[in-house]
Amino acid sequence: MGGMLERLRDAMNSHDPDRMASLFADSYESYQPLHPTRGFSGQAQVRANWTSVFEGVPDFAAELVASSIDGNVEWGEWDWRGRHADGSPFAMRGVVILREADDLIVHMRLYLEPVEERDDDIDQAVQELYKPPNDRAE
Repeated sequence: MGGMLERLRDAMNSHDPDRMASLFADSYESYQPLHPTRGFSGQAQVRANWTSVFEGVPDFAAELVASSIDGNVEWGEWDWRGRHADGSPFAMRGVVILREADDLIVHMRLYLEPVEERDDDIDQAVQELYKPPNDRAE
């Protein structure tokens, strides 16, 4: 059957929010450490979120780039892509770390971000990222 990440990938690519939600425990806890206020609990919110994803990106496609399993913890690197309903490109990449119990996802940390369309090279990025906040261009 493969790991939970493969099941998650298949559910994402099915575009079925009920199938997505069925992989999560009712007590599921979601954390986004880069966006702390986006954390949530529960299977119902998973269903609501993925309903919006599939409506907003009708051709959503998920690729599991790499993964690792250690007991009931799985790490996965993702490449998500498609087009928004208005035709504009959608692309996110990053890593998730999930924990499962009783064949359901009970906890996940998501480190996923939109792919930047800017063409900054590494020198420009370092200069911008490591300036004091009040020196950054608006």
